Amino acid sequence: MMQKKIALITGPTSGIGKVTALELAKRNYNLIFLARDAKKADELQMEIGSSVETAFVSCDLSDLSSVQQAVAHVRQNYSRLDVLINNAGLILDRLEYSPNGIEKTFAINHVGHFLLTKGLIDLLKNGKDARIVTVSSEAHRIGKFRLDQLVRPEKFSSWGSYGTSKLANILFSNELAERVKPFGITSNALHPGGVATNFGSNNSGISKLMMWMARPFFKSPQEGAQTTIYLATSPEARTFSGLYFKDLKPKKPSTDAQSTFLAKELWKLSDELVRDFTQPNA
Repeated sequence: MMQKKIALITGPTSGIGKVTALELAKRNYNLIFLARDAKKADELQMEIGSSVETAFVSCDLSDLSSVQQAVAHVRQNYSRLDVLINNAGLILDRLEYSPNGIEKTFAINHVGHFLLTKGLIDLLKNGKDARIVTVSSEAHRIGKFRLDQLVRPEKFSSWGSYGTSKLANILFSNELAERVKPFGITSNALHPGGVATNFGSNNSGISKLMMWMARPFFKSPQEGAQTTIYLATSPEARTFSGLYFKDLKPKKPSTDAQSTFLAKELWKLSDELVRDFTQPNA
């Protein structure tokens, strides 16, 4: 009997993450939900039912200790992973720092996922045709890569910091593709489109107003999740790696996002930031 594939999703309890989880369940994937809200995760598990196995792992991606504990839990309970979907993300309307002293947008959207991914590589090596899918955004085009401003920026703007974190997603995905290529693992990033979800709903001021005004033009979460689902499950997507997708097709990202130099510089910085929280074999 063929083993069901196992997929881990961050941010699975709402928006495109939830649609992705439901669709993967329909495709007979066993699922690991990495999230903060146990109640929402439990509701999602009940909605999916018993047709596939689902597990909740508590994790605050802004806190590297929490990510470290989540990685340890997954490694203790699973011997392989077939799909990792780095989906969770946020935009903030004020400057905040993570428990580790990292600007919070960058901490959650990139650094937490960097540590998570690095810690789970061994499980992905054991997976079948393993894939890593990272949700970025066309907002990466307004991102500015200044190595000395990523952790503690001198100036802060909601969309500027968000764009920079989404630029980091693509740079990370590209460098990751090179590093995992010898193991048959693929890594791709994507833009889901402007999606009508609760994304940014906790904000106030101009960023919330902009999201509200644009909402009538957004895709539904069902539409927004399609590229993620395609990259995670389709046989065709198995042949792609190191690419950026939009509307199910490869799209050329910004010039900065294509830079191998910036990708390697970001990797070095990220390695330094997570050094004290890295698993022994990661």
